[in-house]
Amino acid sequence: MLGNFTYCNPTKLYFGKDALDGLELELPKYGKSVLLVYGGGSAKKNGIYDKVVKILKAHGKQIYEDSGVMPNPTSEKLNEGIARARAAKADLILAVGGGSVCDYAKAVSVSVNCNDDAWDKYFIRFEEPTCEIVPVGCVLTMVGTGSEMNGGSVITNHAQKLKIGHVFEESVFPKFSILNPEFTFTLPKYQMISGIYDIMSHILEQYFSGTDDNTSDYIMEGLLRSLIHSANVAVEDPENYEARSNIMWTATWALNTLVDKGKSTDWMVHMIAQAVAAHTDSTHGMTLAAVSLPYYRYILPYGLQKFARYAVNVWNVDPHEKSDAQVAEEGLAAMEDWMKKIGLVMNITQCGADASMIDGIVKSTVIMDGGYKVLNGEEISNILKASL
Repeated sequence: MLGNFTYCNPTKLYFGKDALDGLELELPKYGKSVLLVYGGGSAKKNGIYDKVVKILKAHGKQIYEDSGVMPNPTSEKLNEGIARARAAKADLILAVGGGSVCDYAKAVSVSVNCNDDAWDKYFIRFEEPTCEIVPVGCVLTMVGTGSEMNGGSVITNHAQKLKIGHVFEESVFPKFSILNPEFTFTLPKYQMISGIYDIMSHILEQYFSGTDDNTSDYIMEGLLRSLIHSANVAVEDPENYEARSNIMWTATWALNTLVDKGKSTDWMVHMIAQAVAAHTDSTHGMTLAAVSLPYYRYILPYGLQKFARYAVNVWNVDPHEKSDAQVAEEGLAAMEDWMKKIGLVMNITQCGADASMIDGIVKSTVIMDGGYKVLNGEEISNILKASL
């Protein structure tokens, strides 16, 4: 039974081959100073940077740059970005890149006018901003996080061995996002499939919670089937527009706060994976892939009926004359085969972790209580060991 909830998503999306035209429509709404945020230079290599700068200049914007945003943005980089945004007196922060760049831009946006230490206020105390927020817009070049249409921001503090996400309320959501599937065509396969699994994990984190008949579960099963099909196509033909556009759209819907309504949600795969990344700095989607199956096989008995439903409705497992446990296990086996087929990392050793790191990773793991089983440290340790 659905409980009470409020739903609001203020982000405006421009989707398709002409999506960048949306930037022309949005820029007049903001002041003259734009902080252009991007990563390691791929936006320049693939020509997207030049297209964006041309539009900014045509609208008479003063462009200030904040480049070098890394795949796991750090607290040190965040402080650098805050200083750049303050120096620019930014009226708009424009993120050109993937989820990490969008996440980082949002963290900067809530910190520019804040006198507190940003890491401590937002990622340790999990407070909401009380200061003026600099608006954010996104031009997406990699899909996976859904950051283009939510308030999520994940920052890593290497000194504290923590990778923490804060889901801000809707005032922090990007004001607009530009989604052109063609902008994702030049991604290396490793990054593409990492993003694909990030999408899947977002859906599963919400799906594997609750025991009621919830409309969101039906939506998520459809999203998963679409993602699996389109991923199979994209791995063979990376420039298949239909497949890449479906993946991009699924990524947005996977985490734009719609399908979690009425759900308690789990997020333990993310908590464990983020702890692994805090110690190894490995790619987000791959750390998720590495810990997912050990985690799901451990909690399967506690959410057996949902796992059996997942096997039948997503992986087409035939339930005839089989127990729920047999059906559920077949579903996870089918998922494992698919993960290997598209080339995902399957253990944390491949992410740079080893047995000596287990205790530290356990200490860095935030324990959530929305899934089918609330874990203790020993259980997290055993899941990590099963993933070595």
